[in-house]
Amino acid sequence: MKKYVILLRGVTPTGKNRVPMTELRAALSDAGLQDVQTYIQSGNVIAKSALAQSPLESLVHEVIFRKIGANIAVIARTHEQLKRVMESNPFPLSAAARTYFSLFSAPAAAHLTEELSRLDFSPDCVRVGQDALYTLYATKHSDSKFNNNFFERKLKVSATTRNFNTMSRLVELSA
Repeated sequence: MKKYVILLRGVTPTGKNRVPMTELRAALSDAGLQDVQTYIQSGNVIAKSALAQSPLESLVHEVIFRKIGANIAVIARTHEQLKRVMESNPFPLSAAARTYFSLFSAPAAAHLTEELSRLDFSPDCVRVGQDALYTLYATKHSDSKFNNNFFERKLKVSATTRNFNTMSRLVELSA
């Protein structure tokens, strides 16, 4: 059994991508995941599974679609993978409150990451890493046009974004 952090893309408290956490925990437990817990209401799950990463992502996607009715991207990472993302953060800890991490469902094509790297993100700062895209916002995430949807369009992959505090907590919970 491996412990995974399962990130759901675009979960909202109300609307189209509403995924009640109590219902989600029960559905994932019924599907065979063990020690299922959620962290905050934005689609963060920690669970154990004997499945490999890709089959786990498919299973969780199907369970959510079938039991809850939401068709959302699912990205699973082990503790080690998530810890590596945090350790590779190119920005100083003093800027943690403005640092965000975007994790992708699959690696983006090299030519697309190169194109993205050449863009001027001023006054924000974006770095494409091996396992994630790192963004340091000049003010607030919500003030920038460079968001998850923008990165998905440019890189042609599904992504989900979390702030520094959420990522740090998920690393702790998955240890």
